[in-house]
Amino acid sequence: MPYFNLNDSLNLISKFTFRRTWNAGIVWLSYQMSKISGKPVQWGYPISISFEPTTSCNLRCPECPSGLREFTRPTGMLEKSFFEQTIDDIYKELLYLIFYFQGEPYLNPDFLNMVKYAHDKGIYTATSTNAHYLTDAKAKATVESGLDRLIISIDGTSQDVYQSYRVGGNLEKVIEGAKNIVKWKKALNSKTPFVFFQFLVVKPNQHQIEEIKKLGKEIGVDQVRFKTAQVYDFENDPNQLIPSIKKYSRYKKDKDGKTISKSGLGNHCWKLWHANVITWDGLVVPCCFDKDATHQLGNLKTQSFKATWNNDNYKQFRRELMSSRKNIDICSNCSEGLSVWED
Repeated sequence: MPYFNLNDSLNLISKFTFRRTWNAGIVWLSYQMSKISGKPVQWGYPISISFEPTTSCNLRCPECPSGLREFTRPTGMLEKSFFEQTIDDIYKELLYLIFYFQGEPYLNPDFLNMVKYAHDKGIYTATSTNAHYLTDAKAKATVESGLDRLIISIDGTSQDVYQSYRVGGNLEKVIEGAKNIVKWKKALNSKTPFVFFQFLVVKPNQHQIEEIKKLGKEIGVDQVRFKTAQVYDFENDPNQLIPSIKKYSRYKKDKDGKTISKSGLGNHCWKLWHANVITWDGLVVPCCFDKDATHQLGNLKTQSFKATWNNDNYKQFRRELMSSRKNIDICSNCSEGLSVWED
């Protein structure tokens, strides 16, 4: 069944205003009309955006451009003033804000101040962390910031398995950080953030699926979720990451034995209608699969967000997607529509 948490769902619903509800409705309607007509129709503004706090990271995960230091784009930190300026432009329509793209958010010294700024605007806020910086003080500040959702990436229940993917990581620090958050939620009598362990299923850790469920219960996180891994060279899988358990893989073999993506590549994508990603330095890209910002649709340092959302670059990208999505590089390894749910 789908992942569900009543408190988290009610919290998200509480963020809806008339304006946000209206915006979400017309965005969804324009997407449906686009699919029917085969031509892009875009009404409203994004329901959700991802803002990148930083490209810096303390780990060196093998399928992550940030971890491998393979970016061609500049690295840096999101400036609080620029973030606030952008939020001021769109918060009345914006429902959901993800503080994550590449990098480790807690490395940005203004991260929690930006979370609080968005929280005070009534926006649902979420982030993903490797939890190495969730000290007692940071955990307390996280709860006090009003953060609504905290995803803790934990890809193993033993140090050897954990570090096989989270290269340079320390499992004890991750567990300590999770315990700190759980402690301060209780101490401050707070229902937020909704905390869940995210277990990226790869071949080296697939035997620990039941163990991570048990660990999550012992620590007291709200949920344990499983994620399929994106492998860039999935046809060859040089790091031997694709799991043998089909349920947890976003790839399969075709009739000729070639490895292909399970996701269909229909000429439409909900992401392009309701969400986008903003890099730390203001570049607007289609989605989280454009990790190196090769498809730049705008620059918020030179154009407002609302102007960018409807500019010629965006219109052209939506047209290309609706005519030949399979020919867009970032779509060829896309998992849109693929989910792993637990009973």
